[in-house]
Amino acid sequence: MKISLNKRKLKDGRISLSIEFYRGSELSGNGKRRHLRSFENLDTYLYSDPKSVAEKKHNKQGLEFAENVLAIRKAEFVQGKFDIRNTAKSKRTFLKFFEELTDEKMKQDSSNNYGNWFSTFQHLKKIVSPHFTFDEIDESFIKKVRAYFDNEALTKSNIPLSQNSKYSYFNKFKAALRRAFDDGYLSINYASKIKSFEQAESQREYLTFDELQSLAKAECKYPVLKKAFLFSCLSGLRWSDINTLMWSEVRDEGELSKVNFRQEKTDGVEYLYISKQARELLGDRQAPQERVFRGLKYGMTYNTEIIRWCNRAAVPKHITFHSARHTNAVLLLENGADIYTVSKRLGHRELRTTQIYAKIVDSKAREAAEMIQTLLRNYTESDGGEIVFFE
Repeated sequence: MKISLNKRKLKDGRISLSIEFYRGSELSGNGKRRHLRSFENLDTYLYSDPKSVAEKKHNKQGLEFAENVLAIRKAEFVQGKFDIRNTAKSKRTFLKFFEELTDEKMKQDSSNNYGNWFSTFQHLKKIVSPHFTFDEIDESFIKKVRAYFDNEALTKSNIPLSQNSKYSYFNKFKAALRRAFDDGYLSINYASKIKSFEQAESQREYLTFDELQSLAKAECKYPVLKKAFLFSCLSGLRWSDINTLMWSEVRDEGELSKVNFRQEKTDGVEYLYISKQARELLGDRQAPQERVFRGLKYGMTYNTEIIRWCNRAAVPKHITFHSARHTNAVLLLENGADIYTVSKRLGHRELRTTQIYAKIVDSKAREAAEMIQTLLRNYTESDGGEIVFFE
């Protein structure tokens, strides 16, 4: 969050003063970057060209007032008491705010991330009144929501939520609280005051090299889906980053190619070198603001086609698009890449996230030790000390 004094010249020649709250930027659905700003109008104006002593005095007092408010807002933000709420915001209903955030996620990347937001919203509607407003939120409400996900929430099959579902849904709830705090609906960042659920180690489905070869040879109904999936296997990029990848982010530097992009998930800027084969999958360069994988979209149709594609390739696994990212990590480690390099390529913030793949590779190494068929099915020693084989 960057807080600064904003000066805007009006048509009548005066200068309007306000406090600007800048929260960074994000890519919209059409690939254009949108800056996230909000303003607090100070109802204070300056003369753009003060001539008299009175006008100069007016400007001095007005500027001092604005700078004092700016200092207060900065201090409040640092102390976790950033409060620019007004009555209209505090009376807004929480569920409506969460619903709009969910719709925003759908427009941004339309991936599994949206599905988690939607599922969280369905659960929240069961325990939060549609008339519940932001000025009613307190720590007891946050604890109530956490207890619901921990003890009461059920799946569509009426079974308790898995540990990872609790982790995911409650984190979406906390993300909404952080956004509300940043936008001025809450004066306290409640998201920082309560502990999240622990994340359980999940099963990460991936393709072996031979299975990946089979997929590359097999027919896929949607060529853009096939190219995007194989590119993810070779690069490790997430669906959301592949879906929004622009030609302006693809850099060809002699014999080397790389993609410069901002991760949708972490908002971190990445510089990722890609192999010649990965670059060939992208095809001929197009206009800078064109999407690289035009026509790629998230939905049941494409998800089902991945399953059918795997069936045609005789790959007996439940593969999703995200499995391509897992495949990239496992194949890199199996071929000698060190875990730090893999972690950097995948854009992980913590090395322990990458270590999960190292466990997979280690288990495959143990399996390899048993790949040579058993030489001695059963044996015993004869009285003469000789080994006797029998079936």
